[in-house]
Amino acid sequence: MFMRILKLTNQRKNNILLIIFQNFLNFKTSKFNQMKNLKKTNLKNIFIALIFGLAGGFIAFGVSNLIKPKDIVVENSQLEQINNPYAKYANYYGNQTKDGLIDFTKIAPQATEAVVHVKTQYHSEYDALYEFLFGDKLDEMPLVEGTGSGVIISPDGYIITNNHVIDNATELKVVLNDKRSYTAKIIGRDPATDLALLKIDEKDLPVLAFGNSDDLMIGEWVLAIGNPFNLTSTVTAGIVSAKARNISILDRRYAIESFIQTDAAVNPGNSGGALINPKGELIGINTAIASSTGAFAGYSFAVPATIVKKVIADLIEYGTVQRALLGVTVTEITQEFAEKNNLDNLEGVYVSELTPDGAAENAGIIQGDVVLKIDEAVISEVPEMLEKISQYSPGDIISVTVKRDNKLQVFKVTLRNQEGGTDRIVSDKVDMLGATFVEITPEEKEKLDIEHGVKITNLEEGKFKSAGVKTGFIVQFINDKPVYEVEDVEEIINNIRGGVYIEGVYPNGEVNYYAFGLK
Repeated sequence: MFMRILKLTNQRKNNILLIIFQNFLNFKTSKFNQMKNLKKTNLKNIFIALIFGLAGGFIAFGVSNLIKPKDIVVENSQLEQINNPYAKYANYYGNQTKDGLIDFTKIAPQATEAVVHVKTQYHSEYDALYEFLFGDKLDEMPLVEGTGSGVIISPDGYIITNNHVIDNATELKVVLNDKRSYTAKIIGRDPATDLALLKIDEKDLPVLAFGNSDDLMIGEWVLAIGNPFNLTSTVTAGIVSAKARNISILDRRYAIESFIQTDAAVNPGNSGGALINPKGELIGINTAIASSTGAFAGYSFAVPATIVKKVIADLIEYGTVQRALLGVTVTEITQEFAEKNNLDNLEGVYVSELTPDGAAENAGIIQGDVVLKIDEAVISEVPEMLEKISQYSPGDIISVTVKRDNKLQVFKVTLRNQEGGTDRIVSDKVDMLGATFVEITPEEKEKLDIEHGVKITNLEEGKFKSAGVKTGFIVQFINDKPVYEVEDVEEIINNIRGGVYIEGVYPNGEVNYYAFGLK
């Protein structure tokens, strides 16, 4: 009887009570008949049986209450999240369609207003035929048109773009989204991050506010805005595919590659444009694509906003980037590397070399240490460390957590500048030169039988032009110091007190020397 009642526990309570009562009546009737036929009945046994029958019924009643499915009350907001997995991001993404999907229709037009079309004219690469026909008259070579993008970051006309967009430009124009056109001035460049800062003479311009690229998560939505293939104001969407990506395109000293990788479509002409999050904040400057054809093939790369903000602020205030150096060479820790160097895990980056008398060495860091943290930022890859250090300036004091002999140690390190000091460097002397430089190609080195040098691609009023230097001149030595990269010019000039003596060669092989003084 008890098992029978358990099988009926999902029925309504009144049905169960009816079953209990019926069983009780059946029980009493059966016992009554037995009492009539039997003269000697044990009343005590009957009473006990009756009690067990009632107890079983009430137990079944209680069990039915416990296991009966309860009614589920769902608030409208909860139901919305069940039906729409994106609902919980409503506040973050700002706007959604009636179907609950992510909606970019408001932030895209607003952001587009702050993205500009950068148009350049420049001389094509020097070739042997032109030299044979016209000698070294590089200024008379036909001009080539280039195109790219830029982002307005201040109402008074400061614009970020890529250095490779404006490199070698002899004429530079910026066209706003509303088709107004301006001649732009180059405020500063940083080839090490492929960033440049332009300025146009205007006020009350639309701007993009910076977001925090450190907060980006893999899989997060992003929009890329620019002018691919001269198609103005183009918006594409994708997700963050990876962070701290090094693709080895900036082959120069102090190069910093810690790109945001996305699958938002980016093509030639997008360079210098905006990468924004769904809040409409600038979280990167689109810079490169990975492609075997020259067109988008699935992955694009942007300089993170954390790097951009530091570079641009330095260019505005100092005219040059205040690059902080830790004074170490670090190596990625792979499984093979860990086994070879007796490391117990793959955390951090390995200190393989130190700059003599550099910041890290003076603080007590040694070769073989494993860097785990810079301040509170966990370091697991070399690009992460480079990106983090790039946010500081010479003279800043940081905490570096390292593992040595399986023990953690924290060092306070005072970062240095490129000259080994802690002062800020102002580039007024370099600006006085009035020249724009680019590194020479391997073909030019071979043709002219030289090992190093930087070529002047543009001349404005300044020391070089006054001294008689012409466009196309390749600077090989400044005060007998060899020049290998563009940064060498800045470093050497900033350390000169008095006269400047320049030695170099023109593309036609003519060697020349120039001298001038610095105030």
